Amino acid sequence: MNQPIRDAYIVAATRTAVGKRNGMYRYVRPDDLLAHVLRSVVHQVPGLESEQIGDVIVGCAMPEAEQGMNVARIGLLLAGLPAAVPGITINRFCASGLQAVADAAARIRLGEADVMIGAGTESMSAMPQMMGNKVSINPEVFERQENVGIAFGMGLTAERVAERWKVDRADQDAFALQSNQRACAAIAAGQFSAEIAPYTTRTHVPGEGGAVRVVEKICATDEGPRKDSSLEGLAKLRAVFASGGSVTAGNSSQMSDGAGAVLLMSESAIKRYGATPLARFVSFAVAGVPPEIMGIGPIEAMPRALKAGGLQQSDLDWIELNEAFAAQSLAVIRSLGLDPVKVNPLGGAIALGHPLGATGAIRTATLVNAMKRQPKLRYGMVTMCIGTGMGAAGIFERC
Repeated sequence: MNQPIRDAYIVAATRTAVGKRNGMYRYVRPDDLLAHVLRSVVHQVPGLESEQIGDVIVGCAMPEAEQGMNVARIGLLLAGLPAAVPGITINRFCASGLQAVADAAARIRLGEADVMIGAGTESMSAMPQMMGNKVSINPEVFERQENVGIAFGMGLTAERVAERWKVDRADQDAFALQSNQRACAAIAAGQFSAEIAPYTTRTHVPGEGGAVRVVEKICATDEGPRKDSSLEGLAKLRAVFASGGSVTAGNSSQMSDGAGAVLLMSESAIKRYGATPLARFVSFAVAGVPPEIMGIGPIEAMPRALKAGGLQQSDLDWIELNEAFAAQSLAVIRSLGLDPVKVNPLGGAIALGHPLGATGAIRTATLVNAMKRQPKLRYGMVTMCIGTGMGAAGIFERC
């Protein structure tokens, strides 16, 4: 007998502060960052019987080395969750964290579980290069013209988007400046405080007389935003991906480290554990686009998510659009006619960083906490482009 689709609710969402690559988390393992947010998100619901968690789904874009070996299962065990709780690692590149939240919600909606966690973790400090420890692209990619885009670096795809959608350098730099200004203002106003679970790093340094001294640092503020960012400074940066291009380090997302976790429940579980629903999962969609212009993925994914949720674009009050590059962000905003005021009100990845597979869970935490602060917000979306040519979008409704 077919069961009716149930609602899935977010009851807690948290994240680490995001660190620069080789920055404050340089010596921190990604499975430790994951364990930290898993502990934190579970502790937000005091009455929860953690052995009742149906699964822990974790997104990771480069699931190898320190974040390999099913980092989801390792992270939850390091977090002290019961051995009875399973874990699975999934990979949809930059949308991995959002996919994890959507998959967790799907299990609840189908009646397969009452309590789920969707999360993400990524340490770009742990990866020797953007494409992981060992790059091995299938030779056929270079033999068929329609597949060559698979091998393009992300920066080169952004150059293609900038050229095709006519996004000039000045506009990209202005967008990057705005991202930094919004993020710095949000930090100064304490708008990220409730969603961040501070992480304490411990570094061993030489002391007097040959002794080893332990230095502790509490990481509670995103490391990327630049207070001194200016149009003049951004204009001085050279294009790094194409000769005569317009995409620079200043108008691109930062390589970063971080983790995020989202705890979801069914209505019955909320009543059982006395939890407070923060947001209802509405819909999720993914779509494919040509790999060489992968940045436009949200142009295809957003309308699909809206249709699946029975909504219009005008219904969205807040949009977390991952800023992989200013070029692709502006192409998406202009093509869909998005209201710039509603897009990344607290800044985006150009300022705050983009720890790949963790970003979707991190930005979900930002959205849910914004809804909690602002009762007038009803519908919000998290969306991003995805390497090799895809886009993803998830919609949430404030409770």
